[in-house]
Amino acid sequence: MTQEKNNPIESFVTAERDTHREPRVKITGLMMQYYHVCERELWFMSRGIDIDREDANIRRGTHIDETSYRDKRSSFQINGRINIDILDSGDVIEVKASSTFEKPARMQLLYYLWYLDRIVDIKRDGILAYPSERKRESVVLTDNARSEIRTSICGIIEIVERDTAPALEKKSFCDACLYQDLCWM
Repeated sequence: MTQEKNNPIESFVTAERDTHREPRVKITGLMMQYYHVCERELWFMSRGIDIDREDANIRRGTHIDETSYRDKRSSFQINGRINIDILDSGDVIEVKASSTFEKPARMQLLYYLWYLDRIVDIKRDGILAYPSERKRESVVLTDNARSEIRTSICGIIEIVERDTAPALEKKSFCDACLYQDLCWM
């Protein structure tokens, strides 16, 4: 086995830090979120099978993200695929329309904090915000969170590298999923 297969995290970190090398799998925050919602959704997205961006729920979420904290944050893109917003306070903020998928949203934000810490050598705390619910949560990159992110990165790599989509698994939110026609035809 190659060193990359033996330690996918270190291989990922090394490739992300080296401007002349690409990681095996280019992991985005959205991929981290999808991994914690539905592995099939992640696999479809990794194949360029995108959801309908004109769907009313997607437009609503995009509007909330674009208009909330507009005057108090700056947006940054790292390596062409990590998009973060930083508040005037220096905290990284992730804005969501609803807390329905709270863990996936938290994992997305933790991935950004981990990425900043591990790849860019910048330590930040985060804020998970749900403006329509008037709810905010502080998010800190703890040792347990780092471990969970590493486990998730390995899981994402494994799913994305599969030749076929993960098995169907009926979940309570499948009826509202924009990929449902691909899964349940």
